[in-house]
Amino acid sequence: MPKIGTRKLYYLLEDELRELNVGRDKLLKANQMLIKTKKKYHITTNSHHRFRKHKNQIKDIDFTRPEQVWVSDITYIGNRKNPSYLALITDAYSKKIVGYNVSDSLNVKGYLSALEMALKNRVYKKELIIHHSDRGLQYCSNDYQKLLDKNHIQPSMTEQYDPYENAIAERINGILKQEFDIDKYDTNLKIKTKLVQNAVEIYNNFRPHLSNYMLTPNQMHKQKTIKRKQYKSKKGSDIKSLPLIY
Repeated sequence: MPKIGTRKLYYLLEDELRELNVGRDKLLKANQMLIKTKKKYHITTNSHHRFRKHKNQIKDIDFTRPEQVWVSDITYIGNRKNPSYLALITDAYSKKIVGYNVSDSLNVKGYLSALEMALKNRVYKKELIIHHSDRGLQYCSNDYQKLLDKNHIQPSMTEQYDPYENAIAERINGILKQEFDIDKYDTNLKIKTKLVQNAVEIYNNFRPHLSNYMLTPNQMHKQKTIKRKQYKSKKGSDIKSLPLIY
């Protein structure tokens, strides 16, 4: 995790650094390890379609347990000559990535594969889930909605063109791009999938998460008692205070 960030890196190394009497900023600056933020923006959402759109069901909800709300999004990880798209499903409470798929198109098949992985990985199978996404064609499609309905999952969608309505999903996109460089390599789909698989494995199992009180997403997902940290704006959008990376 070479770009994990100062607070999480300091948390992991705190005991060793205390013995050396070295603070986090001094250490990172001396070794030229401060992250330079990069921003890219590619449109991956087509909300102008004939399919039914659903209301936002999570505006005022408190995330109190794992598998209460799943947030979904797709992000661009290729280039114009070799485009690729990553569909992600993340648990809103634990921040665990529960499903993903890398595809060379925006076909609904990739979205369905990510959802099928998330369903297969469920731990609390008797709990009800809300599935939150943007109003993209793929999420509104008959095939996707049928799979949600078959598994008794309630659909929820953004109602405005505001990325903060799906801020958790956007944030996870940014972590994978900024910290794990999943969009850096111009290679074939098979290797891109392996790179994403490796990043998700490290993210879920080893990366401390600030809103999880420095627990990893997997550690947070295995319990139901900790009240999740929540960052709210005046609009009620989750994690407004954290930057979005596209």
